Amino acid sequence: MLVFVPKAPGAAIPLPEYSRNSKRLGQLMRIATWNVNSVRQRLDHLLTWLRETSPDIACLQEIKCVDEAFPREPIEALGYNVVTHGQKTFNGVALLSRYPLDEATPRLGGDPEDAHARFLEGVVSLKRGVLRVACLYLPNGNPPDTDKYPYKLNWMSRLLEYSKERLKTEEPFVLAGDFNVIPAARDVHNPEAWVNDALFRPATRERFQALLDLGLTDALRATTDAPGQYTFWDYQAGAWQKNHGLRIDHLLLSPQASDRLTAVGIDKHVRAWEKPSDHVPVWIDLDLEGA
Repeated sequence: MLVFVPKAPGAAIPLPEYSRNSKRLGQLMRIATWNVNSVRQRLDHLLTWLRETSPDIACLQEIKCVDEAFPREPIEALGYNVVTHGQKTFNGVALLSRYPLDEATPRLGGDPEDAHARFLEGVVSLKRGVLRVACLYLPNGNPPDTDKYPYKLNWMSRLLEYSKERLKTEEPFVLAGDFNVIPAARDVHNPEAWVNDALFRPATRERFQALLDLGLTDALRATTDAPGQYTFWDYQAGAWQKNHGLRIDHLLLSPQASDRLTAVGIDKHVRAWEKPSDHVPVWIDLDLEGA
Protein backbone atom coordinates (compact mmCIF):
# COMPACT_ATOMS: atom_id res chain seq x y z
CA MET A 1 0.00 0.00 0.00
CA LEU A 2 1.24 3.47 -0.89
CA VAL A 3 0.00 6.29 1.35
CA PHE A 4 0.57 10.01 0.81
CA VAL A 5 -0.34 13.03 2.92
CA PRO A 6 -1.10 16.48 1.50
CA LYS A 7 1.65 18.91 0.70
CA ALA A 8 1.96 21.99 2.83
CA PRO A 9 -1.27 23.97 2.68
CA GLY A 10 -1.85 26.05 0.45
CA ALA A 11 -34.07 10.11 -12.20
CA ALA A 12 -33.48 8.71 -8.82
CA ILE A 13 -32.68 5.11 -7.91
CA PRO A 14 -34.77 3.57 -5.11
CA LEU A 15 -32.57 3.64 -2.03
CA PRO A 16 -31.88 0.53 0.07
CA GLU A 17 -33.09 -0.14 3.57
CA TYR A 18 -30.18 0.93 5.69
CA SER A 19 -28.03 -1.62 7.43
CA ARG A 20 -28.14 -1.67 11.21
CA ASN A 21 -24.35 -1.34 10.98
CA SER A 22 -24.57 2.01 9.17
CA LYS A 23 -22.21 4.49 10.81
CA ARG A 24 -22.78 7.95 12.12
CA LEU A 25 -20.40 10.48 10.69
CA GLY A 26 -17.06 10.41 12.51
CA GLN A 27 -13.96 12.53 12.21
CA LEU A 28 -12.44 10.88 9.12
CA MET A 29 -14.22 9.55 6.07
CA ARG A 30 -12.42 7.24 3.66
CA ILE A 31 -13.68 7.33 0.07
CA ALA A 32 -12.32 4.83 -2.43
CA THR A 33 -12.59 3.98 -6.10
CA TRP A 34 -11.90 0.62 -7.73
CA ASN A 35 -12.54 -0.78 -11.19
CA VAL A 36 -13.17 -4.37 -10.13
CA ASN A 37 -13.43 -5.73 -13.70
CA SER A 38 -16.45 -7.97 -12.95
CA VAL A 39 -17.77 -7.91 -9.40
CA ARG A 40 -18.91 -11.52 -9.47
CA GLN A 41 -15.50 -12.77 -10.58
CA ARG A 42 -13.69 -10.61 -7.98
CA LEU A 43 -16.17 -10.90 -5.12
CA ASP A 44 -13.72 -12.62 -2.77
CA HIS A 45 -11.13 -9.94 -3.54
CA LEU A 46 -13.68 -7.20 -2.97
CA LEU A 47 -14.78 -8.59 0.40
CA THR A 48 -11.18 -9.06 1.53
CA TRP A 49 -10.32 -5.51 0.54
CA LEU A 50 -13.41 -4.05 2.22
CA ARG A 51 -12.46 -5.77 5.48
CA GLU A 52 -8.81 -4.72 5.11
CA THR A 53 -9.20 -1.07 4.09
CA SER A 54 -12.66 -0.36 5.50
CA PRO A 55 -13.69 2.49 3.20
CA ASP A 56 -16.74 4.44 4.29
CA ILE A 57 -17.80 4.94 0.66
CA ALA A 58 -16.56 2.79 -2.21
CA CYS A 59 -17.15 3.60 -5.86
CA LEU A 60 -16.96 0.51 -8.08
CA GLN A 61 -16.68 0.42 -11.86
CA GLU A 62 -17.09 -2.33 -14.46
CA ILE A 63 -19.31 -4.41 -12.23
CA LYS A 64 -20.44 -6.08 -15.50
CA CYS A 65 -23.84 -7.26 -14.31
CA VAL A 66 -27.43 -6.10 -14.15
CA ASP A 67 -28.70 -4.72 -10.86
CA GLU A 68 -30.53 -7.92 -9.93
CA ALA A 69 -27.36 -10.01 -10.33
CA PHE A 70 -25.16 -7.83 -8.11
CA PRO A 71 -23.96 -9.87 -5.08
CA ARG A 72 -25.26 -7.43 -2.51
CA GLU A 73 -25.89 -9.79 0.42
CA PRO A 74 -22.26 -10.47 1.49
CA ILE A 75 -21.45 -6.77 1.04
CA GLU A 76 -24.45 -5.69 3.08
CA ALA A 77 -23.35 -8.16 5.75
CA LEU A 78 -20.21 -6.01 6.17
CA GLY A 79 -22.37 -2.99 6.97
CA TYR A 80 -22.66 -1.38 3.56
CA ASN A 81 -25.69 0.07 1.85
CA VAL A 82 -25.56 -0.81 -1.84
CA VAL A 83 -26.85 1.11 -4.85
CA THR A 84 -26.07 -0.06 -8.39
CA HIS A 85 -26.50 1.13 -11.96
CA GLY A 86 -25.81 -2.06 -13.86
CA GLN A 87 -25.70 -3.34 -17.39
CA LYS A 88 -25.45 -6.86 -18.75
CA THR A 89 -21.88 -7.97 -19.55
CA PHE A 90 -20.39 -4.47 -19.89
CA ASN A 91 -19.85 -1.31 -17.87
CA GLY A 92 -21.87 -0.84 -14.67
CA VAL A 93 -21.14 1.20 -11.54
CA ALA A 94 -22.00 0.85 -7.86
CA LEU A 95 -21.85 2.85 -4.64
CA LEU A 96 -21.21 1.10 -1.33
CA SER A 97 -21.77 3.32 1.70
CA ARG A 98 -21.61 2.81 5.45
CA TYR A 99 -23.77 5.92 5.71
CA PRO A 100 -27.36 6.33 4.55
CA LEU A 101 -27.63 7.72 1.05
CA ASP A 102 -30.14 10.56 0.92
CA GLU A 103 -30.20 10.45 -2.87
CA ALA A 104 -28.79 8.22 -5.61
CA THR A 105 -29.08 9.26 -9.23
CA PRO A 106 -27.83 7.33 -12.28
CA ARG A 107 -26.73 8.54 -15.72
CA LEU A 108 -24.80 11.61 -16.73
CA GLY A 109 -26.95 14.32 -18.26
CA GLY A 110 -26.52 15.81 -21.69
CA ASP A 111 -27.35 12.85 -23.94
CA PRO A 112 -30.71 11.10 -23.44
CA GLU A 113 -29.74 8.51 -26.06
CA ASP A 114 -26.73 7.29 -24.07
CA ALA A 115 -27.81 4.02 -22.44
CA HIS A 116 -24.40 2.98 -21.08
CA ALA A 117 -24.29 2.42 -17.32
CA ARG A 118 -21.31 4.64 -16.52
CA PHE A 119 -22.36 7.15 -13.88
CA LEU A 120 -23.96 7.16 -10.43
CA GLU A 121 -24.18 10.03 -7.96
CA GLY A 122 -24.87 9.65 -4.25
CA VAL A 123 -25.51 12.17 -1.47
CA VAL A 124 -24.68 11.72 2.22
CA SER A 125 -25.79 14.10 4.97
CA LEU A 126 -23.11 15.75 7.11
CA LYS A 127 -23.61 17.56 10.40
CA ARG A 128 -24.05 20.67 8.27
CA GLY A 129 -24.87 20.24 4.60
CA VAL A 130 -24.07 17.22 2.46
CA LEU A 131 -21.25 15.31 0.81
CA ARG A 132 -21.81 14.49 -2.86
CA VAL A 133 -19.91 11.58 -4.45
CA ALA A 134 -20.09 10.75 -8.15
CA CYS A 135 -18.85 7.37 -9.35
CA LEU A 136 -17.90 7.24 -13.03
CA TYR A 137 -16.55 4.89 -15.65
CA LEU A 138 -15.42 7.14 -18.47
CA PRO A 139 -15.32 5.64 -21.98
CA ASN A 140 -12.01 4.20 -23.15
CA GLY A 141 -12.23 5.73 -26.62
CA ASN A 142 -10.10 3.24 -28.53
CA PRO A 143 -9.59 2.80 -31.40
CA PRO A 144 -9.37 6.60 -31.77
CA ASP A 145 -10.14 6.52 -35.52
CA THR A 146 -13.63 5.16 -34.83
CA ASP A 147 -16.76 6.74 -33.38
CA LYS A 148 -15.62 5.57 -29.94
CA TYR A 149 -13.26 8.51 -29.58
CA PRO A 150 -15.79 11.28 -30.35
CA TYR A 151 -18.11 9.52 -27.89
CA LYS A 152 -15.38 9.72 -25.23
CA LEU A 153 -14.73 13.41 -25.87
CA ASN A 154 -18.45 14.21 -25.82
CA TRP A 155 -18.82 12.29 -22.56
CA MET A 156 -16.00 14.35 -21.08
CA SER A 157 -17.69 17.56 -22.24
CA ARG A 158 -20.89 16.44 -20.52
CA LEU A 159 -18.89 15.68 -17.37
CA LEU A 160 -17.44 19.18 -17.52
CA GLU A 161 -20.92 20.73 -17.61
CA TYR A 162 -22.09 18.50 -14.76
CA SER A 163 -19.06 19.49 -12.68
CA LYS A 164 -19.62 23.20 -13.32
CA GLU A 165 -23.11 22.91 -11.89
CA ARG A 166 -22.03 20.87 -8.88
CA LEU A 167 -19.23 23.28 -8.00
CA LYS A 168 -21.75 26.13 -7.84
CA THR A 169 -23.26 24.50 -4.74
CA GLU A 170 -19.99 25.02 -2.81
CA GLU A 171 -20.41 21.61 -1.15
CA PRO A 172 -17.83 18.90 -0.47
CA PHE A 173 -17.90 17.00 -3.75
CA VAL A 174 -15.83 14.01 -4.93
CA LEU A 175 -15.66 12.86 -8.54
CA ALA A 176 -14.20 9.35 -8.40
CA GLY A 177 -13.63 6.53 -10.82
CA ASP A 178 -11.87 5.06 -13.80
CA PHE A 179 -11.40 8.11 -16.00
CA ASN A 180 -9.48 6.26 -18.73
CA VAL A 181 -7.24 9.34 -18.84
CA ILE A 182 -3.46 9.47 -18.38
CA PRO A 183 -3.08 13.08 -17.23
CA ALA A 184 0.65 13.52 -17.88
CA ALA A 185 3.81 11.75 -18.96
CA ARG A 186 4.77 11.00 -15.36
CA ASP A 187 1.56 8.95 -15.07
CA VAL A 188 2.60 6.26 -17.58
CA HIS A 189 5.55 4.01 -18.19
CA ASN A 190 7.04 4.85 -21.61
CA PRO A 191 4.74 7.74 -22.59
CA GLU A 192 6.08 7.70 -26.17
CA ALA A 193 4.28 4.40 -26.71
CA TRP A 194 0.93 6.00 -25.79
CA VAL A 195 0.93 9.22 -27.82
CA ASN A 196 -1.74 8.00 -30.23
CA ASP A 197 -3.83 6.15 -27.66
CA ALA A 198 -7.23 7.58 -26.71
CA LEU A 199 -6.17 7.64 -23.04
CA PHE A 200 -3.24 9.99 -23.71
CA ARG A 201 -4.15 12.00 -26.80
CA PRO A 202 -3.87 15.79 -26.39
CA ALA A 203 -7.63 16.31 -26.69
CA THR A 204 -8.20 13.80 -23.89
CA ARG A 205 -5.71 15.45 -21.56
CA GLU A 206 -7.03 18.91 -22.41
CA ARG A 207 -10.52 17.94 -21.29
CA PHE A 208 -9.16 16.44 -18.09
CA GLN A 209 -7.23 19.64 -17.45
CA ALA A 210 -10.43 21.60 -18.09
CA LEU A 211 -11.95 19.80 -15.09
CA LEU A 212 -9.02 20.91 -12.94
CA ASP A 213 -9.32 24.44 -14.32
CA LEU A 214 -12.85 24.58 -12.92
CA GLY A 215 -11.35 24.29 -9.44
CA LEU A 216 -11.28 20.53 -8.92
CA THR A 217 -8.15 19.09 -7.32
CA ASP A 218 -6.47 15.83 -8.36
CA ALA A 219 -6.16 14.29 -4.88
CA LEU A 220 -3.02 12.29 -5.57
CA ARG A 221 -1.21 15.25 -7.12
CA ALA A 222 -2.12 17.33 -4.09
CA THR A 223 0.06 14.96 -2.08
CA THR A 224 2.97 13.95 -4.34
CA ASP A 225 4.67 14.94 -7.58
CA ALA A 226 6.42 11.58 -7.85
CA PRO A 227 6.17 9.69 -11.15
CA GLY A 228 5.18 6.05 -11.33
CA GLN A 229 2.10 6.19 -9.09
CA TYR A 230 0.19 3.68 -11.18
CA THR A 231 -3.33 2.30 -10.71
CA PHE A 232 -3.55 -0.05 -13.75
CA TRP A 233 -1.32 -2.73 -15.21
CA ASP A 234 -2.42 -4.62 -18.33
CA TYR A 235 -2.70 -8.40 -18.22
CA GLN A 236 -0.46 -8.65 -21.29
CA ALA A 237 3.34 -8.67 -21.75
CA GLY A 238 4.18 -8.96 -18.07
CA ALA A 239 3.12 -5.38 -17.40
CA TRP A 240 2.62 -5.99 -13.66
CA GLN A 241 5.89 -7.83 -13.19
CA LYS A 242 7.78 -5.08 -15.07
CA ASN A 243 5.81 -2.27 -13.41
CA HIS A 244 4.71 -0.98 -16.81
CA GLY A 245 1.64 0.78 -15.49
CA LEU A 246 -0.69 3.74 -15.96
CA ARG A 247 -2.46 6.14 -13.61
CA ILE A 248 -6.02 6.33 -14.90
CA ASP A 249 -8.12 6.01 -11.71
CA HIS A 250 -8.63 9.38 -10.05
CA LEU A 251 -10.42 11.21 -7.27
CA LEU A 252 -11.10 14.88 -8.06
CA LEU A 253 -12.16 17.12 -5.20
CA SER A 254 -14.07 20.36 -4.89
CA PRO A 255 -12.37 23.09 -2.83
CA GLN A 256 -14.64 22.23 0.11
CA ALA A 257 -13.37 18.62 -0.05
CA SER A 258 -9.73 19.27 -0.92
CA ASP A 259 -9.42 21.59 2.10
CA ARG A 260 -10.22 18.56 4.25
CA LEU A 261 -7.90 16.07 2.55
CA THR A 262 -5.62 14.28 5.05
CA ALA A 263 -4.27 11.28 3.10
CA VAL A 264 -4.32 9.46 -0.24
CA GLY A 265 -3.56 5.78 -0.74
CA ILE A 266 -3.02 3.34 -3.60
CA ASP A 267 -3.59 -0.30 -2.61
CA LYS A 268 -1.03 -1.60 -5.09
CA HIS A 269 -0.65 -4.97 -3.35
CA VAL A 270 -4.13 -6.00 -4.53
CA ARG A 271 -2.77 -6.38 -8.08
CA ALA A 272 -0.60 -9.28 -6.88
CA TRP A 273 -3.57 -11.33 -5.69
CA GLU A 274 -4.59 -14.42 -7.66
CA LYS A 275 -6.76 -13.61 -10.70
CA PRO A 276 -6.90 -9.89 -9.89
CA SER A 277 -8.52 -6.95 -11.57
CA ASP A 278 -6.10 -5.06 -13.79
CA HIS A 279 -6.87 -1.95 -11.67
CA VAL A 280 -6.16 -1.37 -7.97
CA PRO A 281 -8.12 0.65 -5.41
CA VAL A 282 -7.30 4.29 -4.74
CA TRP A 283 -8.63 6.07 -1.66
CA ILE A 284 -8.66 9.37 0.18
CA ASP A 285 -9.26 10.36 3.79
CA LEU A 286 -11.28 13.51 4.43
CA ASP A 287 -11.57 15.19 7.82
CA LEU A 288 -15.25 16.10 7.78
CA GLU A 289 -15.66 16.74 11.48
CA GLY A 290 -17.88 19.76 11.81
CA ALA A 291 -18.62 19.87 8.08
